[in-house]
Amino acid sequence: METPVLGSPVVAAGHAHERLAVQQALDRFCARWLGTLAPATAEAIRYALLGEGKRLRAILLLEAYRACGGQGDAIELAASIEVVHAYSLVHDDLPCMDDDDVRRGRPTVHKVYGVTVATAAGLAMVPLAARSAWHAAMALGLPPAVGGAIVRDLMEAAGAGGMIGGQLLDLEAEGEHVAVETLERVHRLKTGALIAASVSLGARAAQAPEPRRLALVRYGDAIGLAFQIADDILDVTATTDQLGKTAGRDLALHKSTYPALLGIEGAATRASALIEDACHALAGEGLLTPALEQLARFIVTRRS
Repeated sequence: METPVLGSPVVAAGHAHERLAVQQALDRFCARWLGTLAPATAEAIRYALLGEGKRLRAILLLEAYRACGGQGDAIELAASIEVVHAYSLVHDDLPCMDDDDVRRGRPTVHKVYGVTVATAAGLAMVPLAARSAWHAAMALGLPPAVGGAIVRDLMEAAGAGGMIGGQLLDLEAEGEHVAVETLERVHRLKTGALIAASVSLGARAAQAPEPRRLALVRYGDAIGLAFQIADDILDVTATTDQLGKTAGRDLALHKSTYPALLGIEGAATRASALIEDACHALAGEGLLTPALEQLARFIVTRRS
């Protein structure tokens, strides 16, 4: 039987309601936090947040929270990490970055609202996500120290030691031939940091012991890198319609990619090995739930 992908009937039975709940939480986020912003900026943020998306990071947070024994409603916290992810897409698509016109099957934010508004919208989303995460932590009844750790994890993943740092390294590497080790460093920051933060936040929200949280971070780091390898493969094997974004951009931007360095088969083998590492990290702490294993395997079987 073909391995199911997120969005297929088999997986949707487990996660369709979470995706809907995240979407509703993002609607509430917009209603709660965007009222004080300039109207154009608020509309651009709403456009960026409410388009179609897998909501993978939010679902990972929720499943990590449950695996660690969390019993509350962590959906608002899960929505906060999707705000950071959406910010990264808005800025990643800007002309000074990857200069893309299509995201999630529709025009990118800067194509609709202009570069200035898109840039401002992305900048505003980060502190709003921090406020939202703190508010969600307090609503869960967590101690302020835990809420502070949640916000710190989220901001570190978004900052120079995470996505921003990885994006800078990625831009600097355009047109250059880099070693696999360098490429992995770039993508552990650019892509992996926020995925690892997703499961770390779930563990913190459940007030899990540190060994369990660190096992989830290792899992997140491994599947985050596997996610980027799968993205690189899809960029050369899928169509724009399948991806919901412009196919072939890596080649057009002269980026070093895993298929270019390892070949498609070698890249796929590396991604599969990372998924096994991720599952092994959780199994050692008794955290390998069916949902977390299924999500890890989805990373390398998805089609978009």
